[in-house]
Amino acid sequence: MYHRVVSAICVAMLVVSTAPASAQPADALKKAQSAFDQAQMDYLQGNYDKAAQEFQDAYSARQFPQFLYNVGASFHMKAKKEGDEASYEKAVEFYKRYLVEQPEATDRPKVEKAIGVLEGEIKRLKDAAAQPVGSNAGSGVGSGSDLQIGSGGSAQAPQKLPPSQDVQALGDVKVRGLVVVESEPQNATIYLDDRKKGPFATTPWSGSLDGEHKIIIEKRGYQISESTISADPSKLFVLRAVMSQQSNLGWVEISSNVPNSDIYIDDKNQGAVGRTPMSQNISPGKHTFWISAEGYDEYKEDLEIVAGANHTVKAVLKGAPVGKLNVLGIGIEDAQISVDGHVLCERGPCLKGLPQGDHEIFVKRPGYKPYARRVNLQAKTETSIRTTLAPEPSRSDAVIAYILAAGFTGAGIYLGVESNHLRDDLKTDINKGSPPPDSNDPRFLRGKIFAISADAAFGLAGITALTAIYYTFRDKGAPSTGLIDVRALSLVPTVGPDYGGVAMGGHF
Repeated sequence: MYHRVVSAICVAMLVVSTAPASAQPADALKKAQSAFDQAQMDYLQGNYDKAAQEFQDAYSARQFPQFLYNVGASFHMKAKKEGDEASYEKAVEFYKRYLVEQPEATDRPKVEKAIGVLEGEIKRLKDAAAQPVGSNAGSGVGSGSDLQIGSGGSAQAPQKLPPSQDVQALGDVKVRGLVVVESEPQNATIYLDDRKKGPFATTPWSGSLDGEHKIIIEKRGYQISESTISADPSKLFVLRAVMSQQSNLGWVEISSNVPNSDIYIDDKNQGAVGRTPMSQNISPGKHTFWISAEGYDEYKEDLEIVAGANHTVKAVLKGAPVGKLNVLGIGIEDAQISVDGHVLCERGPCLKGLPQGDHEIFVKRPGYKPYARRVNLQAKTETSIRTTLAPEPSRSDAVIAYILAAGFTGAGIYLGVESNHLRDDLKTDINKGSPPPDSNDPRFLRGKIFAISADAAFGLAGITALTAIYYTFRDKGAPSTGLIDVRALSLVPTVGPDYGGVAMGGHF
């Protein structure tokens, strides 16, 4: 079943000022819109040849690379439906043209994979067509490429081969919608949603967006344009801002020696308005600028803005560059994380910026052995520590040893007291002298036995007490462990013909 587009095509034109726009680009854009509209309709109805031609007409009016992709998609679907070798070749041709004109396309791997599959399908069709009449090789008799001889002996045209499994695996192709942002004058800065993310692109821009976004267009000496659009990847949406000159505003360019520093203007409680480097129009008068970055001292500057003039704020931040420490692991939600003797997070997971250098990390959780580790944190890196805390071992052996020590001590005291009683009785009888105690009196032997037994009990009590103390403080069981992973990351603002944002580089 072929792809069916649910949403209708939306072509919108927004003009945010009454200033006249240049007629030639507007007329070309209207032609592109009209051709795109008709192409989408024909594509929905399965008229792929007409759709391909109309997408080419749209491209002739305005050279947006996405139109070339749509031409390739139209031929791709026709070839898949009809088994047409020439259409496969056309699809490959336009997919390749799309990649040439969109060198930084985010979908390049996917398109290159499709090209490889389609080229393989072209070769398969050519090999099948080259097989002699009656050959059963490849697809088998009647499966696609052999000439069939009817009962009258006349040759029939070969049947079309069904798409290969690889072609089927690519699925049905969706044609691309487009968001176009233009301004008069051109080369205006585009911000997507807010200035905090930094510049998104410059006009004119075309590409793919999805969902609702706030578009801010700004150029020195012109009034700012702010619009909200609801983009859909299956639709064509055009935003054209005609910006009037604004001579009563000043222009400020803000930079710092630490890129991506937060910028605050006049009221810090309102949050950062953007990140360095940034430039914008600003009303005349006295303004206060703060520039800050984690690990650096804050920079502050008061500046008198003059209408029509250019102003610069160049912040020199002093301090130590920072790295990120990320402590995580099973049960970390109940653990406290300390760094250099100070609590960093009352509970995990804990992701914080710290000055570069050596730090003592300590993780503790009730009922578990603590984890301690000294790490060297580097600037512009994220050091992750995935902890595995070992349960605190039972001290029942120490308790038993203490009980035995107490028992032996009690027995020694009892035997000692009994021995002393027998000794005192014998001394009393000896002092009386009538008659003197017999040397064979059993009290002599019993006293000696009690005395020796008392000494033995006290000795055993001392040994078991020492054993109990050892059991109390010994490190029993496996220790808590941590797995360290260091990633060197850099975020670089990146703008392409159909995207904008940041590029991330990693070093593992």
